[in-house]
Amino acid sequence: MTNLKAVSLIRDIPDFPKPGILFRDITPILSDHEAFAEITDALCAEAKRFQPDLIVGIESRGFLFGTPMALQLGLGFSPVRKLGKLPYETVTEEYALEYGTNTVEMHTDAVKPGQRVVIVDDLLATGGTARASAALVERQGGIVAGYCFAIELTFLNGRDALPGRNIAALISY
Repeated sequence: MTNLKAVSLIRDIPDFPKPGILFRDITPILSDHEAFAEITDALCAEAKRFQPDLIVGIESRGFLFGTPMALQLGLGFSPVRKLGKLPYETVTEEYALEYGTNTVEMHTDAVKPGQRVVIVDDLLATGGTARASAALVERQGGIVAGYCFAIELTFLNGRDALPGRNIAALISY
């Protein structure tokens, strides 16, 4: 990512959501039209390389990048949500965070068999959420064509949790 403005808009929040975690806050990017548009365009360019049929966004910041990407690419969008947030029949997957565990879910009809899916989130950390999202897609017969992240925390080795996967990240720390 060459947009220094977008990079400079990423705010560091120490000790959030718990002591010892340095949170990379992308909300200032969202309020800056130019930076938000450039990051969305760059994510779309990366996603196109994976030839997707569907964009899947991980709750909640993956929705913020995934939905405009889906619109720009002329594709549908399906959410991966935290447990208990979806009203229809779901498939679930538990995963490890860098600071605990959680469970995500997806509607059972969110992905059609054979659909090529790009999974989008704001951040790749340990890779647990991304791996769990892939399991949900694959359980429905979808193909994970790739992942797109605005930020990657390389020191947490999230790519190790996604061996053999196509991964694009715009900004690395």
